[in-house]
Amino acid sequence: MFDKILIANRGEIAVRVLRACRELGVRTVAVHSTEDTESAVVRLADESVRIGPAPPRQSYLNAAAVIEAARITGADAIHPGYGFLSEDADFAEVCHAEGITFIGPPPPVMARLGDKTSARAAMTEAGLPLLPGSVEPLADAESAKRLADGIGYPVIIKAAAGGGGRGMSIVDDAAEFTRAYQTTRATALQLFGDARVYVERYLPSARHVEIQVLADTHGNAIHLGERDCSVQRRHQKLVEETPAPGLPAELTERMGAAAVRGALATGYVGAGTFEFLVDTENDFYFMEVNCRIQVEHPVTEMVTGVDLIAEQLRVAAGERLRLRQQDVVGRGAAIECRVNVEDPARNFAPAPGTLTEFTPPGGPFVRVDTHGYTGYRVPANYDSLLAKVITWAPDRAGAIARMRRALAEFAVAGPGVHTTREFLDRVLAHPDFAEGKHDTSLVARLLEGH
Repeated sequence: MFDKILIANRGEIAVRVLRACRELGVRTVAVHSTEDTESAVVRLADESVRIGPAPPRQSYLNAAAVIEAARITGADAIHPGYGFLSEDADFAEVCHAEGITFIGPPPPVMARLGDKTSARAAMTEAGLPLLPGSVEPLADAESAKRLADGIGYPVIIKAAAGGGGRGMSIVDDAAEFTRAYQTTRATALQLFGDARVYVERYLPSARHVEIQVLADTHGNAIHLGERDCSVQRRHQKLVEETPAPGLPAELTERMGAAAVRGALATGYVGAGTFEFLVDTENDFYFMEVNCRIQVEHPVTEMVTGVDLIAEQLRVAAGERLRLRQQDVVGRGAAIECRVNVEDPARNFAPAPGTLTEFTPPGGPFVRVDTHGYTGYRVPANYDSLLAKVITWAPDRAGAIARMRRALAEFAVAGPGVHTTREFLDRVLAHPDFAEGKHDTSLVARLLEGH
């Protein structure tokens, strides 16, 4: 096991990684911007290093500053969390060149799977089902439109280097396509420095279901079941749960086997997520791979009893997986709600500020992953996620009831501060969600009053 790990992130995931390190007896280094000097992870870490000013590109995305912080503190590994540098293959390559272990898949694997078009090609080779569309990037609007016309509308145009729900456009008919194609390419270039896009059939009423995998450096890989992430707003997940309601066990087991097959075929190492779309006929299609720990990993932990971060660290240290597929047993149901500092009444505009009150919920089988505390000034420069509330119960109805109770208890206040807590309760109370009949259109319909 490592002696010292540098946590190249902030917010709740940095605290989550720190806790796993501490339980394994590993010392920690927190890096932080000038804006995050009083953050929870800085307060808890064994050491901390300021790496730059508030803008992410000058701090958390400054690979040279992160590497230098690891060098001067003697960290022998870096955990990137999610976001920021977590899926940057070049950064992972530099870590290896500096003799620092990057806690994630090998750089060539990350580069291959991080590019959505090469990932689609890899999964085609591995025999995973894909939606009709292009495998290679489309170089011009004319050829892209011919493909879209052949697929049939609606289609979705996606940035090859995209992620986090950004860099994509839904096109409902042929008259919109050329403009949407050009706009998406321009957006992709601006956001990711890469204008390449591809096209695939769009499923307006699909379920978004993902499979958690773990793989080691010895050729072993397992899955830890599925998560349903269908409650989304503008492709950003709001509520996640496991098991996926209403899906046959036979289907989710096939999806799990497909994810393991894809991981083994590409030489994946560590914790990763294979994302799929499930249509109304219960057919599933590969969408993308997330080469990192996911925001929603706690629901899997709650039903399996497996500490995914600890397993990440063990695998990165060269250990064999301690679990076989038959050892993974899911018990009960778990739900996660993301509480963001946003104002739903103002189109979910960010609403940060100083927290004059911060009282998370408690009680049996309630977990809160957060970096908030009373007196903390939530900065405006970063992601709006303040806390994740996770509940477990023997069945889904119990987990929903416990979550609604927990959200009602969650007290967050401060000048100008708003959260999505009440909106999340509206989602949970919607009949379609309560009955497990929801899909990716639920939030849009709820906002329209349906």
